[in-house]
Parts: sequence; C-alpha cells; structure tokens
Amino acid sequence: MQFSDDEAATLNRILRWRRDVRHFRTDPVPESLLLELRAAMASAPSVGNARPWRVLRVESPDLRAAIRAEFERCNAEAAAAYDDATRAEYARLKLAGLDAAPVQLAVFTVADPAAGRRLGRRTMPQTLQQSTAMAIHALWLAARVRNLGLGMVSILDPDRVCRILKTPDDWIFTAYLCIGWPEFTDDTPLLHRTGWQENAPTVWQKI
Repeated sequence: MQFSDDEAATLNRILRWRRDVRHFRTDPVPESLLLELRAAMASAPSVGNARPWRVLRVESPDLRAAIRAEFERCNAEAAAAYDDATRAEYARLKLAGLDAAPVQLAVFTVADPAAGRRLGRRTMPQTLQQSTAMAIHALWLAARVRNLGLGMVSILDPDRVCRILKTPDDWIFTAYLCIGWPEFTDDTPLLHRTGWQENAPTVWQKI
C-alpha cells in the first residue's frame, strides 16, 4: 500500500487539529459512530499483541457524579499547591468536560494479561501502559476525523477511581475520556490560548 502526498497532508492536518477538548455540546453521539471509534481503538498496536486496555462506558448518573466530585477534590488540591499568581492562572483554565460530554469512558490497563504471553514486556512492563496510550491515541484521531471532540481528565486519583467504579484488582487506571460534539474547534491548544505554556520543539539529538 502506497499513500499519496495528499493523504500525508490530511494526516498532518488531523494531527494539528487534534485538540484536548473541554467544551462540549450535550447532543448525543450516534451509536454507529461509537462502533467506528471502538474499531479504531481495536486497530492500535500493543506489546506482544497483549491488547491490555479495558474500557468502561460510564453512563450511571451516580457514578458520573462520583467522578465529578473526585475531580473537584483533586482540582482543589492541585490549585492549593501553586503560589498565588499561578493559582489565579490555574483557576481560569477549564480542565474538564465532565458536565456536558455525552460519552464518558474510563480506560484501564490490565497489569499482567495472559494475552501476548509476556512477549516484549518482561524487561519493560511499562509497555503495557504505553500500549493502552496508543489505543487511546488511535481513538482520539478517529474521533477527530469524524468531527468529534475528545478530552482527557487527568486530575483524578487513580486508586479512588478504581474504588468508585469497582474494578478488578489487576486493572490499572489509565485515563478518563470525555467524548462529544465540541462547542467550537480551532488548531490552537487550550494551554497556548490561555498563555499557560507554549510547545517546546522536539529535538532528535545525535549522539
């Protein structure tokens, strides 16, 4: 299979417009689209073909409220750790789409799955988490190209999330994702737009 220059340009455009979305409309996402996102996630590479990711679609209002409360607790702790000036900047950021996103996914990594027979992870067990991260990225790009937004909520305590969702002991919390139709789109990351931090160039240093 050979890809064209136009297809390469399209991929670059998708990568540039992939944003960590925080502002969602509440309109539902058709199940047919969610099936396509699941298929995209399933196509992701994984160490030893272990496919260690596990996904819970959180729809219960009580569970969503518990996750929202946990975010508020962690967010308050994070704010308190900054000096006054930085705390004011932090307070102006919108860091979660939990109130509006119609689809919410809790993503976990199985600590030592039988699948893959430990190929490639005996010396680097962290490759299981890296595999889950690649599955999330595949999902993210698939959502974006369908004009959906995805946001990752990282201001959560992993152990508390596991207790809230009553997951098996060998499931490691990896990410909480909000998916839905964005209120607006642009190619400027939120943290750039608000002046929090610009990107540093990626350097491939020769040694």
